[in-house]
Amino acid sequence: MTNLFGTKNMLKSGVCKQQELESRRFQKACDRLKVPMWFNNYAKANNIYIPEGILHRKSWEYAFITIALSERGMLKRNKKGLGFAVGTEPLPAYFASRGCNILATDLGHGDADRWIETGQNASRDIGILNASKICSQRVFEKRIKYRDVDMNAIPDDFIGFDFCWSSCAIEHLGSLEKSKTFLKNMLRCLKPGGIAVHTTEYNLSSDDETITEGDSVIFRKKDVLEIAEWLKDNGHSIELDLTLGDKEGDLFVDQPPYYQLNPKYHLRLNICGYVCTSFGFIISKGL
Repeated sequence: MTNLFGTKNMLKSGVCKQQELESRRFQKACDRLKVPMWFNNYAKANNIYIPEGILHRKSWEYAFITIALSERGMLKRNKKGLGFAVGTEPLPAYFASRGCNILATDLGHGDADRWIETGQNASRDIGILNASKICSQRVFEKRIKYRDVDMNAIPDDFIGFDFCWSSCAIEHLGSLEKSKTFLKNMLRCLKPGGIAVHTTEYNLSSDDETITEGDSVIFRKKDVLEIAEWLKDNGHSIELDLTLGDKEGDLFVDQPPYYQLNPKYHLRLNICGYVCTSFGFIISKGL
């Protein structure tokens, strides 16, 4: 396998941690994605500019997806990748720069008004996927295609991909059950042995109470374990590392309105009374 980040121990499905984000492989991934580990007026969230110097979970998500795919030999010439709800991510452009052929998808105009209004949807102008000029325009046009897709209705012709991914998208499908259904249905898009990497919200407050319906749901530990059991029962593979970080950024919980109380960390946050962070699934489709 071709591993661009020089590590022997592969990432497992698990929780965002400060120590991971500050590790050499995550730093290298952030550099290659042109995403700062410490945000510096880089991005918008809910129309609020992120202040200078925030260690942010979104950087962890992008790096996590990139490293997980690299470690499993996916970021190589002519590998075929499928991105769900790509928004304005740098991932399609970076994967194309590695020689991958990418189908990037997002909600169409009629279904994505709030994402378009906040500049988080690719359907209006897919050129935004290469805003940081990670790959040349020639490579971008050659290796990246785009389609409008509802993740609750994956097109039947989406088959034969080597890998797929999404970054904090599966929690926006309307319910926790729909999120779980997507994690099962998306496997049909992959070749045997294909890799799927999806990040989402993870509940650190409770393994019982959570948000199960609405615009954004939150996975619990028991939901992760349920998905892992289903995958293994159906011949697929997933390895879990459910340990939590204990550094300063792991213990600080950002409160709404976010980015106001502490300008240093946004790894954990309060969502409707639940302490949450990002969780990454790494799934290998069975042979």
